Amino acid sequence: MRALLPRRRNPWPHDMMLTIDTPHPLLDLLWIRQAWGLRPRGGDLPPGLMVTPEPVEPAARAAAPLSEWEAGWPEVWAACLSHAGTQQDDELFRRVRRTDLSADEHRALFLQLRGPTWRDKFGTAAYSGGHRAWENTTIVQQRETPRDVERSLLDAVIPAWKAGLTKIVEIPCRGTFTRRIGSNGLLVTTETRTNNQRYRQALNLFQ
Repeated sequence: MRALLPRRRNPWPHDMMLTIDTPHPLLDLLWIRQAWGLRPRGGDLPPGLMVTPEPVEPAARAAAPLSEWEAGWPEVWAACLSHAGTQQDDELFRRVRRTDLSADEHRALFLQLRGPTWRDKFGTAAYSGGHRAWENTTIVQQRETPRDVERSLLDAVIPAWKAGLTKIVEIPCRGTFTRRIGSNGLLVTTETRTNNQRYRQALNLFQ
């Protein structure tokens, strides 16, 4: 996660802060869908990944409950995306770090802070060694994305922030898939965030 902080001697408003995030639960879901060749049904599902993962071996696919995973994928995606769009609760984070909590209290707070995941519903059977390799490649590519994208579009970012935008969720998918997430979140693809014209159009959803 990267927080964009105000700096001196630039037009960035001193009190404006945006969080740019790519939550791991969303990465997991995108990898599982494509690596396992799932075809979940739904009218509002994201496009395919920019970096195509290695497909799971046919023998593993034959033994997996693919129809069950396909049916459950949209529900888990919606739950994870909803949580991803919320701004982190600093008070909740402080409570999780307290040392006087019982194990059950700590776990309950941690789950609330982390949000839903694929593992919660389906366990770890869908994960393989290919998942970690793909994730590492994706993280490296994201680090190469220019970090000052928002600074070059302040004429669109500032009005969006004034309209409530505080968090941008970026997914490493092809094409355009822009959505408002709750009151303060915006979902964009990497291709959108790295294209000034498309990113400007996305930010206009908050105006």
